Amino acid sequence: MDCAGFLVFDCDGTIVDSQFMIIAAMNEAFDGVGLTRPDNNNVRRVVGLSLPEAISRLLGEADQLAVADLAERYKRAFRRAREDGGREPFYPGAREAIIRFSEAGYLLGVATGKSRRGLLAVLEQAGIRSHFVSLQTADDAPGKPHPAMLRQAMADAGASADETLMIGDTSYDIDMARAAGVVGLGVSWGYHAPQDLITAGAVRVVDDYPALERAVPELLINRVTR
Repeated sequence: MDCAGFLVFDCDGTIVDSQFMIIAAMNEAFDGVGLTRPDNNNVRRVVGLSLPEAISRLLGEADQLAVADLAERYKRAFRRAREDGGREPFYPGAREAIIRFSEAGYLLGVATGKSRRGLLAVLEQAGIRSHFVSLQTADDAPGKPHPAMLRQAMADAGASADETLMIGDTSYDIDMARAAGVVGLGVSWGYHAPQDLITAGAVRVVDDYPALERAVPELLINRVTR
């Protein structure tokens, strides 16, 4: 691969802070079928999983037959919120770092539990869709931590595991990276605690986008020259 490296980003909790829209849509979905709303912390914990898997975990011992209905209600609530002007704010420095990485010769991808419609809305509103060579979503493959999305992203980019970094805020991102033989780089500003990321196998956890920009070239150089 003739480039500086391949960087695959998670979206929710890594590029954008979508927790408030996610929690509101989940509450509306559960209200709609008369179930007790899940705890907000539990909702944050399942961000990154595919929607059916996330809802299944939130239901616990409750009626698992409600998963499909809740998923449809959630998607309608989230779509309506976006149509009403709701936005998922970018984390400080995220958009600028993505542009700089692209201009520096890195190939970029996304592997996310979001729908393709939701991911495109986020990237297009910020004018950065063109910087990504691969967009992998829950619509395309098994959800995290299954490695299918990351493997397909690498195939799209023509990148080997040694040339790739997976960047994310949850243990699911790091578990997916390990399953694909890729280094996982954690970020501390998302929805899982830094210690959870280290325990899952993150090689490092960074605290902001400037630190991420410093860490990426060092980690890739160490990876490809070891």
